[in-house]
Amino acid sequence: MPYVYILRCADSAFYVGMTNDPLSRFSWHLDGFASRFTAKRLPVEMVYIEEAPSLRAAGARERQLKGWTRAKKEALIEGNLRSLHALSRRRRR
Repeated sequence: MPYVYILRCADSAFYVGMTNDPLSRFSWHLDGFASRFTAKRLPVEMVYIEEAPSLRAAGARERQLKGWTRAKKEALIEGNLRSLHALSRRRRR
């Protein structure tokens, strides 16, 4: 089963990724081998994970989350649906 996850790095940056094996992938991140982004920001903490019905769906969800603002990611991580909904409204120019 594919998963989408969010890591919080030591500098408070978020990293969004996907994998079929979350525990192994997290271990790779901790060892500095999974991505250059997280390797420069160790240690990392897994703060969110969700299962996806397919690899295609996981890829789509990963791209969606990568496009979100920091505030919106924080609301998702906290499970704050009210804030998430409010932050989802289109921004006016």
